Amino acid sequence: MFVLLKIILWFIRPLIWAIILFAWGLLSRRPVRKKRLIWSAFAVLLFFSNPAIIRGFLSAYEPAPVAMDKLGSYQAGIVLGGFVAYNKQDDRGYFNPASDRFIQTALLYKTGHIRKVIVPAGNGYIVGHNFQEAEYVRQRLVELGVPTTDIYTDTESRNTLENAQNTKRILDTAHLGGPFLLISSAMHLPRARKVFDKQGIPVQLFPCDFTSRFRSNNFIEDYLLPTPIALQSWDAWLKELLGMVTYRVTGKG
Repeated sequence: MFVLLKIILWFIRPLIWAIILFAWGLLSRRPVRKKRLIWSAFAVLLFFSNPAIIRGFLSAYEPAPVAMDKLGSYQAGIVLGGFVAYNKQDDRGYFNPASDRFIQTALLYKTGHIRKVIVPAGNGYIVGHNFQEAEYVRQRLVELGVPTTDIYTDTESRNTLENAQNTKRILDTAHLGGPFLLISSAMHLPRARKVFDKQGIPVQLFPCDFTSRFRSNNFIEDYLLPTPIALQSWDAWLKELLGMVTYRVTGKG
């Protein structure tokens, strides 16, 4: 299932749809069909590259921001992986654009809102290597002054379902009774909450790394100018919807 979903993800990208339509049009021998397919490819690209359209969808989908100064105290913060990328050439990890998850987790710990940090994040790549995101994150937290005794890691999970399953094992083994704060990108949290609920882990959400609230405060750039960021946002959101449907059908979330 893990590998199958990875493959399907390649074909739910709007840019791939546009390329397929354009290539089909170029190869078509019927002038009418050729024209329709090429114009369809252009329409798909124009629609899905518009920042206002995807922002409108995500505004209704992403949870609202949570003010840190209004939070209570939590036994542990569970920060979901996916914010560190591995570079094979130099065999090391690098924070990626979703690294706001790490920043907010560190702030939550330093301000006393979470007493422990749980990092369920293994290796989500199809091609195997030994990089473990949770270990990378643990090292960075220790460098910021977080004691190793306050950090629990899972280096085996590859997706959100396994994040929840392995977090459950950590909680049971460490006898952590909650309450728990689930920290992840705002777009990811609706799906993640369903999976954690299914595992019997009640969580309060702390969304970060917002997509719907990214604006340049310029009408042309916010509403008219096509942007690759919009295409990337569609890729990420369609991935969330696919995961939501898959977990619902399989009874796992």
